Amino acid sequence: MVWRRGSIIAWRKPKGHYLKEDLTVGENDALLVVDIQNDFCLGGSLAVPRGHEVVPLINAVAKRFAHVVLTQDWHPRGHLSFASSHADRQPFQTIDVAYGKQILWPDHCVQGTSGAAFHDGLNIAHAELVLRKGHHRGVDSYSAFYENDHKTTTGLAGYLRERGFTRVFLAGLAFDFCVRYSAEDAHREGFETVVFEDACRSIDVDGSAAATRRQFESLGIRCISAGGFMAGKDT
Repeated sequence: MVWRRGSIIAWRKPKGHYLKEDLTVGENDALLVVDIQNDFCLGGSLAVPRGHEVVPLINAVAKRFAHVVLTQDWHPRGHLSFASSHADRQPFQTIDVAYGKQILWPDHCVQGTSGAAFHDGLNIAHAELVLRKGHHRGVDSYSAFYENDHKTTTGLAGYLRERGFTRVFLAGLAFDFCVRYSAEDAHREGFETVVFEDACRSIDVDGSAAATRRQFESLGIRCISAGGFMAGKDT
């Protein structure tokens, strides 16, 4: 297969078969790089298994996009989602809050700390926006578009529309949480949505990675290979 600059090979897996599809990256496309922060990488307080491995691939993919948005988890101390904020609770337990079920996490990505900083290896100087989320103390924020109450907006959808973007590609951490909910909300906001799955890693709480793939398939959100994109061949 001949690779053309700015083209990628998309893979979908409905009914057990892979389908190839040419996607040409252009001025109406934005790459959303989700939460490549120290606390989600090796040695961090909420390290995603092998999360650091995606950094070089994301750097390479980002060079193919003229328009890149970075998201950054940005929690205040004592955030609702922290297990330490609740007596007799441990990380990864679930509690009921005003907007539904909430998984409790170790303290992570606290504003102004080294854990909240972007991974040192992330090198996307041409990123046009850094969007901070999760800064409301009483509500968590997985999605780059909405807080977990599904009402409080981050403003990202409006930004993308005003810039004229119609398609959003995603990569980052974690596939089954912040990437998942960002992709679902991008789709629901009317953007064509594509995920570079090999440029993501999962936490995989109670089968959440497999559930994410099923949900993406049901919504028509495509998962494609960033490795194939960079290599210009089928992978």
